[in-house]
Amino acid sequence: MIFRISNLLADELYGYIEAGAPFSTCRGEKFLSSSGIARALKRPAGYAGMRIFKSLAEFAEAKGEHLGYSPWREVTQRQIDLFAEATDDHQWIHVDPERAAQGPFGTTIAHGCLTLSMVNAFMPEIFWIEGLSMGVNVGLNKVRFPSPVKVGAKIRGGAQLTDLKNSPAGKLSTVRVTVEIEGERRPACVADTLSLYV
Repeated sequence: MIFRISNLLADELYGYIEAGAPFSTCRGEKFLSSSGIARALKRPAGYAGMRIFKSLAEFAEAKGEHLGYSPWREVTQRQIDLFAEATDDHQWIHVDPERAAQGPFGTTIAHGCLTLSMVNAFMPEIFWIEGLSMGVNVGLNKVRFPSPVKVGAKIRGGAQLTDLKNSPAGKLSTVRVTVEIEGERRPACVADTLSLYV
């Protein structure tokens, strides 16, 4: 899927995204691929705990607040295997249950980047902003993986709006997402995500 974007938005994004981002130009118009960096905004199926903001202005008032949690999700071996296929990371601690049973974790564990990628699923379950034309993932400020996620574990995301800045194209948010593991004290992942809301 391809989105046509304004020159103003394209210039703004070039300020945050390194060379190689999936932009293309045709007849003077800039286009942005939806492959992992942008998507048409449609509110996901209702989740009772979702916090809904009626506008970007209302979202801005929540700066500094914790925005809530996503539902719990189980991490399966099938997810781990599919991620290994997609990324060509077949290390035995992820994909060999028999060998991993004798390893340091006693079972297979999810790739750290698989856990990180779940942030994209958690965020629209935690909060939603009405009236946007699109939201663009422009990167991460900081990511840490304090604890591994064992196969069969349940994880969820919690989000805090730590910053929101004006930009010529919209609002640039920093949302800290903490991926928790059910029954464990240390989180699986803490990521400061950057999103441009238009």
